[in-house]
Amino acid sequence: MPIKEMIKGQAYSRYEQKLEKEVKQGPVPHHVAVIMDGNRRYAAETLKADAEQGHLKGRDKLEEMLDWCLELGIKVLTVYAFSTENFARKEDEVEFLMDLLERSLISFADDERIHRYHVKLKVIGDMSMIPEKVAEAVRYAEGRTSEYSDFHLNMAIAYSGRQEIKDAIKIIASKVRSGELEINDIDESLISMHMYSPDVPDPDLVLRTSGELRVSNFLLWQLAYSELYFTDIYWPGFRKMDLMRAIRSYQQRSRRYGQ
Repeated sequence: MPIKEMIKGQAYSRYEQKLEKEVKQGPVPHHVAVIMDGNRRYAAETLKADAEQGHLKGRDKLEEMLDWCLELGIKVLTVYAFSTENFARKEDEVEFLMDLLERSLISFADDERIHRYHVKLKVIGDMSMIPEKVAEAVRYAEGRTSEYSDFHLNMAIAYSGRQEIKDAIKIIASKVRSGELEINDIDESLISMHMYSPDVPDPDLVLRTSGELRVSNFLLWQLAYSELYFTDIYWPGFRKMDLMRAIRSYQQRSRRYGQ
C-alpha cells in the first residue's frame, strides 16, 4: 500500500474511533429506519458492473449495518428492502431481487448472531404480492426468531406506507361496522395498533442514502416525529462512520414534539 494511502487510512481510523467515543456518550436512537438507496448507481459508477452486483453489495451492507446497530445498542432496525413500486422494474431484475430476498431471509434466520443477540425478524408489507418461495422464507425467518425481543430487525418487502394506512383503516372500519368499535374509539393510538408492526415504537431516526431528499412512501404514519437524515453516499458504500455521523446529527437536535 502506498504511504499516502496508509496515512490516510490511519487518519480515518483515528477519526472513526473519536467519533464513536463521542456518539456513545450521548443518547443513541432506540429505533433507526433506513431507506437503502443507490445499489444500481453504485454498480454502474463504482463497480462498473450490472445492477445485480450492486444489489449483492447492498445485501452485504445490511449485514454490516446490523452488526453496527448491535454494537451501538440500537434496539430496532427497520429497512426498506423492496417497495410495491419496485415491481414495475424489469422482470429479470425483480426475479433476481426476489431470489436474493429469499436467500437473505433464510441466511439471517440461520445466522448465529441473530440467536446470540436474540434478534426478532419481522417482514412488513403485502405478502400477497410476493412469490410463494419468498413467503415461505418469511415464515421460516419469523418462526425461528418469534420468541426473541432483545433486538428487532424489520424488513419492508412489497411495502407501501399508503397501503399500510389504507389496510389499517379498512380493518378499523370493519370493526366499527360489526359493533366491535365505536366511531369515538378511533384515535391515533388505535390507528397505530392496526399498523403492520404495532409492537414496535416509531423510528427516532430515518436515514436515506444516495442523495435523494424524499421518504418514498416509507413508514408514512410512523415518521411523524422522526428525525430525518440524508446522505449522498450510495447504500453499498455506507460506512460505520456514516452511521455515527447520522447519530451525532440526531444527538445535536432538540426533539420538542411540537411543544
